Amino acid sequence: MKLSKKGEYALRALIDLGIATEVGRSLVQVTELAANEQLPIKFLEQIMQLLKEAGLVESQRGKFGGYRLALPAGKIAIGQVVRLIDGPLAPIGCVSQTAYEKCSCPDETHCGLRMLMLDVRNAITNILDRYSLADVVEVTLRKMRRDAVPLPFTQPLRAAQQARERRKHPLATWSGRLQPVEGLINNLLGDYAI
Repeated sequence: MKLSKKGEYALRALIDLGIATEVGRSLVQVTELAANEQLPIKFLEQIMQLLKEAGLVESQRGKFGGYRLALPAGKIAIGQVVRLIDGPLAPIGCVSQTAYEKCSCPDETHCGLRMLMLDVRNAITNILDRYSLADVVEVTLRKMRRDAVPLPFTQPLRAAQQARERRKHPLATWSGRLQPVEGLINNLLGDYAI
């Protein structure tokens, strides 16, 4: 499974809406979301429409309109969003629970590749379905506060200005490889290995 740009942008926008909710913002304009995450606005508008049709976000029209989560963040599983945008989580069709497809293997029951890919699917599914948007928002905010990174959507600053302020922070611009201790699971559960 590889997360598409559309899936990535959808999750980033939902995380931002979750953060906005936590810091007391009731609505966020799509232009603010796009500026905060440096996303193409037209593509983000299409994604937001998809999320709205799925009942994950709702919008309010008008000059002071925008988007907000339609459900509590704790009710939105990350796996649900990935499936909505990118389809099944299984790396091959013959191990998918939601979109099974018979493979070309002559003996599906004893296929070593199928058994391996079933374990891959189970590992991906167990993680993406176990954690909610609220879990991701909680860890994101915790790390931003720990590192004294300005929180988005907290001040009457324009979104582009807030994004520039965050990029000035030394840890916000670090682009090296993540360490295992920086993952969501480790931040929620402590020392954890798969």
